[in-house]
Amino acid sequence: MALGVNPMVKKRPEGQLAHSELWQAGVFPARDIERLRRAGGISAPPFDIDQVQPASLDLRLGDVAYRVRSSFLPGPEQTVGERLKTLELHHLDLTQSAVLERGCVYLVPLQEGLALPPEVSAGANPKSSTGRLDVFTRVIGDRARGFDTLPAGYSGPLYLEISPRTFPVRVRQGSRLSQMRFRVGDTRLSVDEHIALHKAQTLVIDANEAVGEGVALSIDLKGAERKGLIGFRSRRHTNVIDMDIKDTLDVLDYWEPLINRGSDEFILDPDEFYILVSRESVHVPPAYAAEMVPFDPLVGEFRVHYAGFFDPGFGHSGAGGTGSRAVLEVRSREVPFLLGHGQTIGRLVYERLAEKPDRLYGSGLGSNYQAQTLKLSKHFRAFSL
Repeated sequence: MALGVNPMVKKRPEGQLAHSELWQAGVFPARDIERLRRAGGISAPPFDIDQVQPASLDLRLGDVAYRVRSSFLPGPEQTVGERLKTLELHHLDLTQSAVLERGCVYLVPLQEGLALPPEVSAGANPKSSTGRLDVFTRVIGDRARGFDTLPAGYSGPLYLEISPRTFPVRVRQGSRLSQMRFRVGDTRLSVDEHIALHKAQTLVIDANEAVGEGVALSIDLKGAERKGLIGFRSRRHTNVIDMDIKDTLDVLDYWEPLINRGSDEFILDPDEFYILVSRESVHVPPAYAAEMVPFDPLVGEFRVHYAGFFDPGFGHSGAGGTGSRAVLEVRSREVPFLLGHGQTIGRLVYERLAEKPDRLYGSGLGSNYQAQTLKLSKHFRAFSL
């Protein structure tokens, strides 16, 4: 495959997908994503049976991974392929499988390409299981000025930047590490709309702060429901994790359990990776989606939550949830940082769907994290003290 060229991406015929009445304002639910594919807005091999989620599309790796000298954005004057010619160190064949080493940066052409209608934009995020392994991923398009954002009307290939931070990982052609949402217009709820939706459908249980510009989430450092288990700290120098194999790994080979020993505070060490959990349980009603947004960096030198999409039905009683905790991937930045129980660490912002969804996040879709409390990624066997 030529650099920067996805053979599945076809130039949009004049006038195709140009009729705005075809696409309602809001986040696309699954049926609209499938309709967009049929109309030529998504170019790809046939979708996997479970690739289309309630309000997002899993993206599949192509057949080669390029090891690059550094992360980059192509900028408005260049394609990704043109930049790769100067930054590639070597490449790996993914048709069988390959190990991506921690601390390295790779760029993988995706099997999906886009030819979006003029009013439809797209955004991407790591899948939950990707974020919970500290695998940093970002989607890039040709002539992009930013990561994980494709402007309305974008037409061209997609690439995934992958940088394992903690564990070496094995991937192959078809592995799904990232997901994409499609939108028309301004989809986020206002403060008043968040308040009204919470009053009508209870967005957060046992809220630590009033619902306003989304739902504020705080940290649980008591672990009262888990015999004092408050989270996990990653181990160093572990074996490889295969991104496509579930329920096989022993937790203690990769993680150190963190136990509350009487204090409701915890110090994050720099350059360590933690899995923690929210004190609150949250609910995403069927007609809405949600996204974890970056929290104000002025409140602390730490990063929370790589994987930010919450699909319709997350924590919904009709889909087997009745409120679910938000599992948080946490890293301190430059200095040790003290967290306290109940400290606000993130914010969940809700978006309206373009139409009522035909499927919800839950057990019927094989969803891995419905009704979760503190849970590691799907690759690990169940753990309890």
